[in-house]
Amino acid sequence: MDKYAILDIGTNSIKFFLFSIENGESTTIIDTNNISRLGEGLLKTGIISDDAMNRNINALREFMKSAEEENVKEITAVGTMCLRTAKNSDVFLTKVKDELGLVIKVIPGEEEARLSYLAVLSTIGNTDKNVVVFDTGGGSTEFIFGKGANLNNRISLNLGAVHPTEEFLLSDPVTNTELKKMQDYMMAFFSKKITDKGADYLIGIGGTVTSMGAVMHKLVKYDPKIIQGSQMSLEEVKKQIDLYKNKTIEERKQIPGLQPKRADVILAGAGIINTIMEIFKIDSFTISDRGLRHGLMFDKYLK
Repeated sequence: MDKYAILDIGTNSIKFFLFSIENGESTTIIDTNNISRLGEGLLKTGIISDDAMNRNINALREFMKSAEEENVKEITAVGTMCLRTAKNSDVFLTKVKDELGLVIKVIPGEEEARLSYLAVLSTIGNTDKNVVVFDTGGGSTEFIFGKGANLNNRISLNLGAVHPTEEFLLSDPVTNTELKKMQDYMMAFFSKKITDKGADYLIGIGGTVTSMGAVMHKLVKYDPKIIQGSQMSLEEVKKQIDLYKNKTIEERKQIPGLQPKRADVILAGAGIINTIMEIFKIDSFTISDRGLRHGLMFDKYLK
């Protein structure tokens, strides 16, 4: 039985996925994350700060220690939006290689979308319907358009939860005016960029939707079995927007199911989901606990 690890280094968090493969079947051993904020302040400066670099290197060091304790055969590390756009991402990549001996491969948005679609095929099951998968991260939102198992188109848009939080949500708690400005901005941005608005089936993946699923189910301890395949209505999304809007960031940290480190950006993330559902005119979507890391596992080890 061989063990492998995948590190998905995003704008807002690092996801660590450790699994074994035996007889062509995978078994999850560890699937966790650290909200380490590599892209903190990136919008204003265009660079990754020294603090963010050190914080993320420490998080990677801890994950690599776990991988070593499990005697993994191989570690695969990929970087997404933040490392695609930061002017000094090469500095971070070099530091990680020098200090940890880890090589991070920065993947294009289209490849990120392809791997994400692979990941959710298990959620969809057999269908001949038009499927739209969305993944709203810290720095970008990916859309994958498919029909059943066939991927037809994929786009990566440079708008995630961090930018609108830093740009619009300046009060604590936020004001109605700030929220409206953010939502108007999101609607203008996404409706212009998304030209194919036909979807029979909407599936959400990534930390924002799984966190909102955990809040919906009031999960004090995250349980992927409960989250996987859950349905979330537009009414629930709007209810959560109200919940986050009316609380300070410190008060949001007490909400059952919400990771405290996600408390400041969750309102913008929920705003993006609300916008997506309104654009596609769909009143509920399916939450998938699968993500880029699962797609990478399938692509690299199980195909």
